[in-house]
Amino acid sequence: MGGFLRSALTVEEAAFLDRAAAFTANTVAQHANEWERARRQPVEALREAASLGLLRLETPKEQGGLGHRYLVKLALCEEMSRADMAFTFSMVNTQNVAARLAVSPVAQHREEHVPALMSGALFGATALSEPGAGSDFSSIRTSAQKVEGGWRLDGEKGWITNAAIADLFITYVQTDVSAGWRGIACFLVDARKPGFTRCPAYDLMGGHAIGAGGFMLENYLASDEDMIAPPGEAFKLAMKGVNGARVYVAAMCVGMLGHALETALAYGAERRAFGKSLLEHQGLNWSLGDVANDLEALRGLVAHAGHLIDREEDAVMAAAHAKKFAGRVTLPRLADCIQSMGAAGVREEYGLHRHLACAKIAAYTDGSTEMMNERIGAGLLKAHGPAA
Repeated sequence: MGGFLRSALTVEEAAFLDRAAAFTANTVAQHANEWERARRQPVEALREAASLGLLRLETPKEQGGLGHRYLVKLALCEEMSRADMAFTFSMVNTQNVAARLAVSPVAQHREEHVPALMSGALFGATALSEPGAGSDFSSIRTSAQKVEGGWRLDGEKGWITNAAIADLFITYVQTDVSAGWRGIACFLVDARKPGFTRCPAYDLMGGHAIGAGGFMLENYLASDEDMIAPPGEAFKLAMKGVNGARVYVAAMCVGMLGHALETALAYGAERRAFGKSLLEHQGLNWSLGDVANDLEALRGLVAHAGHLIDREEDAVMAAAHAKKFAGRVTLPRLADCIQSMGAAGVREEYGLHRHLACAKIAAYTDGSTEMMNERIGAGLLKAHGPAA
């Protein structure tokens, strides 16, 4: 695990991470290739993670959770993504929903849904994107109309992590198209109720343990109590959450790249060519040195943003920098590690092929690399201008 994050943990937090590391080694790393070959989400492994308390990560202690800091979440994401980012992302999304509902004013959310999510009896997801609205979140078209007894929801959501298995969806909808982002509200949608139709999971180039897919809502009745955030507040809630998501996705990239570098170094130290180990050849040695350089830079950006989020300070620019750098370097540096191993680098047993697919997924998740450029560009004068 990266020293930047590990060194900041308490004894209790480190013990939690040790449990996660053991689970990662004994379950995730052992079965990730099998899950990918079968193109499925491993529900049984998610429930095993729940039994170890991993889905209680951020839920407050008074609600039965562990109440850990955001930095612990980053360390968990890095550690588990060494084995499989797709599984890690799926697991984290359910715990995100548990932590969010734990502060809901609605008793049913806190007393019924939160324990079920933390135990793995139910799974959760957050539904922002649609087939025609991803990074342009304010243009969503799934609608909510006020009716007697609550709200009628209609529309289609897409590119949702855990869509294949989730029971509860924190879902963003538009109440007034003319109001733009100010018309967006957020509801808890229960997949077990009438009006919800789950779409087939997407066939992707990899990362199938993430369970990406979508769902349809047709005359779905949501109660007034199931409105998590009203128009005007929901968009702000989503934007606050996306900063944290951008940083933990970058931490996942740290995990994948760190594992790939270690794998390449171990192979290069053993494999010999022209009378010496591969690592003794300057070309390969320098190539992996470049990997290590970018890895340390990414770890530093993640740690910086994570500390800001834990202190509840402005992390918009820091999150964008970490996410952009992750999107820019992870894929090519993974390719460098694979190249350094020759043809052996593409063997399934090393797992680097799964990292490649997930690195590409990470370049889109919670804001594309191009959108990070937009975010950074918008804040340049404030952050680096003459009066900064």
